[in-house]
Amino acid sequence: MKRTTLFGKFLIWRLKHLSHRKFILILSVILGILGGLAAIVLKNTVHYTQLFVQEGFLSNYNNFLYLAFPLIGILLTVFFVRLFIKENIGHGISKILYAISRKKSKIKQHNMYSSMIGSTITVGFGGSVGLEAPIILTGAALGSNLGKWMRLNYKTTTLLIGCGSAAALAGIFKAPVTAIIFALEVLMLDLTMWSIIPLLISSATGATVAYFLLGDEVVFNFTITDPLVVNNLHFYVFLGIVTGLISVYFIKTTGFIEKQFTRIKNDYKKALVGGILLGIMIFIFPQLYGEGYEILRGVLGGEIENVLKGNFFLSFDNEFWLFIFFMTTIFMFKVIAMAFTTGGGGVGGIFAPSLFIGGTAGYIFARILNKLQFIKLSESNFGLVGMAGMIAGVMSAPLTAIFLIAEITGGYTLFVPLMITATISYLTCMYFEPHSIYAKRLAKRGELITHHKDKAVLTLLEVSKVLEKDFKTIHPDATLGELVKNISESKRNVFPVIDEEQTFLGVVLLDNVREIIFNPDLYKTMKVHDVMTIVPGFVSVNDPMESVMKKFEETGIWNMPVLKDEKYIGFISKSKIFSAYRKLLIDFSDE
Repeated sequence: MKRTTLFGKFLIWRLKHLSHRKFILILSVILGILGGLAAIVLKNTVHYTQLFVQEGFLSNYNNFLYLAFPLIGILLTVFFVRLFIKENIGHGISKILYAISRKKSKIKQHNMYSSMIGSTITVGFGGSVGLEAPIILTGAALGSNLGKWMRLNYKTTTLLIGCGSAAALAGIFKAPVTAIIFALEVLMLDLTMWSIIPLLISSATGATVAYFLLGDEVVFNFTITDPLVVNNLHFYVFLGIVTGLISVYFIKTTGFIEKQFTRIKNDYKKALVGGILLGIMIFIFPQLYGEGYEILRGVLGGEIENVLKGNFFLSFDNEFWLFIFFMTTIFMFKVIAMAFTTGGGGVGGIFAPSLFIGGTAGYIFARILNKLQFIKLSESNFGLVGMAGMIAGVMSAPLTAIFLIAEITGGYTLFVPLMITATISYLTCMYFEPHSIYAKRLAKRGELITHHKDKAVLTLLEVSKVLEKDFKTIHPDATLGELVKNISESKRNVFPVIDEEQTFLGVVLLDNVREIIFNPDLYKTMKVHDVMTIVPGFVSVNDPMESVMKKFEETGIWNMPVLKDEKYIGFISKSKIFSAYRKLLIDFSDE
């Protein structure tokens, strides 16, 4: 009680002495520090877990333990989730979008640490996924819960989610500009110029903490050594088309494989299937082990011997087309390995696999052209730009892709090629897949929040909040006299007709009986079912508001019955929705 009282006193003191904006700026600094620290902790725990596994065991037993360790990692992750968390912690970015669109930006407290633990186990033991999504979810959860503890409204809490996400991403990549753009492009819905200031502070603070504690170490970096050749710019257009098509393959393959895993109801059976299949793939292609950044560095640096090390295909580097086939197989299988990891219950994201695939595809693209034509393309430059192409296509985030590669390479030498390839890839992928891999599941269920303010606000309304229950119901076998009595006692013009089991049958409209209610001769002979009107639609209490408004538009009516488990519980009206919408829009837009 004393702690609660002290905290209450702090909130009162804050309201008296700190303006809302100043308080948000202070919170953005706190989130920057926490997000940066979380990124460092995750990076180090995964690094030392991999060091323990690889140097302690894989160096002695060669490839055979590749069969076992991914399975062990996924099983341990599933065990941790089932024993301690008891709910799915995968697909971190989709969880953030869902929280913003359907949960009033409320993210559960365990997400401040659970995805870090889960991804450490998964990736540390060889799961073929990345750490970026788990750390972004961690930062978002920090922001959400900080907003909840400080009694902040939805809009401010959403801004803090963006701040926490930006801080975490800036900390793990040391790319503060990219982190801000990611928050705006992927997570945010409607920001003003002032709202960007807290994002800037959090992102810069997160990157500063990472620099201070880690020095120049980052998850992935690469120094550009080859100059930009302007005469080769048209090839980047074709690279954009290629990476766009690969992005479509990425999204569709991931969705298909994960859908097959959902048919397995037992979590441990799911983990066994995913772990065994992943282990077999990594045994054959060790390049699929873990995030893949070391392999990617080898590809971009032209160190082919490091890329081929540890597998059965060491001599392929002398057979050009055989080598190209092998490298193509690796990046195509990286998608499948990632889907086996997440489908089996592992925790991780698609950031690292996207960069791996894009870098390898860009390298192969340039190497083939160098072989076939009398030109010389920089294979490393095309690999880097290919990474941007994949991020732009898979995540529907071309700006994030452009600035990420620019920041991790330490300059803007490739800025124009990055713009060309990212844009073309994004447009190519959008032609086949209108939503990013993060948003696809939510969009199917009508739960995706958008950058369109009207639609964004509409998703925040719930049927249960605007439900009206003061309608007088009547039985279909009731007489006109009983209906007249109901009319005299009600202020409504609509009277729902329901039977003994609360099944909704129709309505009686006052306008339809106005001429006969003053005819006493019909009071005992005419029944309600004789004057009842069938309603052209109904709403379920769990329907999203965008779907409700679509039904109103299609039917042209102003009042619609609401059912729960096929039983009548009340009505929802357009006027009540518009009133709630206007109030929410004012709160949503208030600065």
